Amino acid sequence: MEISLVHEYTRELIATGVLGILLIILRIISTKLVRRYAKSNQTLEHRTNLVIKYIHLFIHILVIVALIIIWGVQTKDIFIALSSITTVVGVAMFAQWSILSNITSGIILFFSFPFKIGDVIKIHDKDFPIEAEIEDIGAFHVFLKTIDGEKIIYPNNLLLQKGISVLKNHFENREFVD
Repeated sequence: MEISLVHEYTRELIATGVLGILLIILRIISTKLVRRYAKSNQTLEHRTNLVIKYIHLFIHILVIVALIIIWGVQTKDIFIALSSITTVVGVAMFAQWSILSNITSGIILFFSFPFKIGDVIKIHDKDFPIEAEIEDIGAFHVFLKTIDGEKIIYPNNLLLQKGISVLKNHFENREFVD
């Protein structure tokens, strides 16, 4: 009985094994590439780890889809399941669009940010202009500190929407108060 099952599913078992090896290789390569990029841009470790987690999640989703195809789940059933999952996730995430927007903005800022921790920036907002030093850049927010010592937590998605000036050595001769 066991031997016939192995013979019956040999191709699927081999393909699953190859996919498992490919998963490990993709995780290693993506981690090394992101770390190399982060090191060349002097990015903080926790930001690097966050981006690596996002990439690994994406790779795992692709592997799950590949496993579903390898094991011969009917295309019609895949579409029904995916449309149901997408509908539920879409409705749940629609209410949380700002979270997704901030995560996406955090990833964009990681790979192509025009400023770094320690830079003094001016956010051109007509209602609430801010001039502050960047203390940290997180997944959802940028942590700023003004010349008066005020700490401001600013959403990542707004940084991509507003005009920003990077000020050179602006706070250097001023004393910060903790």
